Amino acid sequence: MKRYAQLLCTLILVCVLIIPAGCSKKKVKKDAGLEGAGIEETKRPGEEGLEEAQPGGPEWQEPTPEMAQYFKDIYFQYDQFNLTPEGKETLNKLGEWMMKNASTQVLIEGHTDERGTAEYNLALGERRAHSAKKYLAQLGVNAERISTISYGEERPLDPGHTEAAWSKNRRCHFLYR
Repeated sequence: MKRYAQLLCTLILVCVLIIPAGCSKKKVKKDAGLEGAGIEETKRPGEEGLEEAQPGGPEWQEPTPEMAQYFKDIYFQYDQFNLTPEGKETLNKLGEWMMKNASTQVLIEGHTDERGTAEYNLALGERRAHSAKKYLAQLGVNAERISTISYGEERPLDPGHTEAAWSKNRRCHFLYR
């Protein structure tokens, strides 16, 4: 009986040590819901390949007060990534400014409200950022000067759980360098 108990304890110990080592984290496809949409993968901050500042180079910045009139957030309807007339007007001003300031690069952050899955919201934020980028490119801005990133629901402007809060969070935000 004693030998059986020792064998059982050894077996349990082996299982406790070996089984967790074989488990891996579940990987979520970054472009969930975008297959066939012709939209490239969005990188997250700190991931290799993100068009972020190189070591020693400039970082993305919020616009200065003088630039704020051109760098206004644009907003979207629930579950939409189509630009509104107001959004297009705002992008027209930003595009005009970018044409006059040819050395400046812009980062478009896509955001969503908290409704929906994290994966869906990342994809929707990506679509929003890409629709703004595409519009700026159609205005004549070199698309290579525009980077995009999706934060989905991760960085709400308003943490509330009301329609008023959600409408503030469905947006694209613009940074420069």
